[in-house]
Amino acid sequence: MNYGICPLSIVPMRLEPADQAEMINQVLYGEHFKVLEIRKKWSRIRLAHDKYEGWIDNKQYKEISEDNYAAAEDKQPVLASDLLQMVTSSDSHILSIPLGAQLANLDLTGDLYEGNMAGSVNDKSSFINTALLYLKSPYLWGGRTPFGLDCSGFTQMVYRLNGHALLRDASQQAAQGEALSFIEESEPGDLAFFDNDEGRIVHVGIMLQDNYIIHCHGEVRIDRIDHTGIYNAEKRTHTHKLRVIKRIV
Repeated sequence: MNYGICPLSIVPMRLEPADQAEMINQVLYGEHFKVLEIRKKWSRIRLAHDKYEGWIDNKQYKEISEDNYAAAEDKQPVLASDLLQMVTSSDSHILSIPLGAQLANLDLTGDLYEGNMAGSVNDKSSFINTALLYLKSPYLWGGRTPFGLDCSGFTQMVYRLNGHALLRDASQQAAQGEALSFIEESEPGDLAFFDNDEGRIVHVGIMLQDNYIIHCHGEVRIDRIDHTGIYNAEKRTHTHKLRVIKRIV
């Protein structure tokens, strides 16, 4: 078994080992992983924090030892809490890193960081403050940063920045937590899941006060939510059909 860490700002994770393949996720700066398979130009990896698998370019990660990986697993996540920050390498090069980058592994990347950090938070009101940092961020399939993200990447990062682990895809997140019987039982920070005509979970958002929801649909936006689903006042129609609301924390 081989092990690695992301030394770059953002590395695309692809469905297949090819530059033209679909991006299904992103590896953020400082995140460590197992290397499951190595080919000439590509490696299939499994991220440590959520066990998500995909292919990344061999040129875009740094190998680490099994002992370093084990040490990284024992650390509490410490994440960059500014929209954009900088780290300085040992040779004085400057690298921009996004909100949510992993800073607990600076000893493995060899970089220096001075800035704000996020860790474990018990107050659910902080979820909303974090979610609002992403407001107007554009939708990007597989994305996890303020410069482009998808619906489940958005919810995963908001929870992660507040010290709570969510799986990567909306359908996986829907299997976590406790289901609520009625929308009136929801609290700000709870997750709402939405399905398609085949009953498959395809969307997720974060509940706000007074029957509003913040979610990523074209962009991170705030809309009304009722028993039917998400109501877009601009289009004067429901855009997503509500399946269930779940309390994770």
